[in-house]
Amino acid sequence: MQTWIIYAILAMIFAGLTSVLAKYGLQNISADFGLGIRTTVIFVIIAVINLFGEKYKEIVNLTGLQILLLIASGITTTLSWIFYYRAMKDGLVSYVAAIDKASILITLLLSFLLLKEPVTPKILIGAFLIFIGMIVLVWK
Repeated sequence: MQTWIIYAILAMIFAGLTSVLAKYGLQNISADFGLGIRTTVIFVIIAVINLFGEKYKEIVNLTGLQILLLIASGITTTLSWIFYYRAMKDGLVSYVAAIDKASILITLLLSFLLLKEPVTPKILIGAFLIFIGMIVLVWK
């Protein structure tokens, strides 16, 4: 199995755990405060990885466009997390997570349009099934 597939599976497992742990952790506090704690933990872990792994030396490889795109990605991540945590605080985590994970549809569309990744029948069928699955999960 290729390394990126293993990483993707691990990401899926940890992302699934994240939502449930956060839902429990948000009891009696605001979504924004809970997100602040989560983000602080993330910052510390990533800072340690970059410092001790000496990845900070890669800064010389960055172009201005890369910096701008990574900043934009950070902003969109922040907005996504703010709204996700607010939705999760008040809503059912199973519904919120289902809607959030349908973001893959936006990712697929942008990967076709901007990254020129191939559009195949297999991907289109999978995207359609993800969309239908989200509808089924959140339909009341």
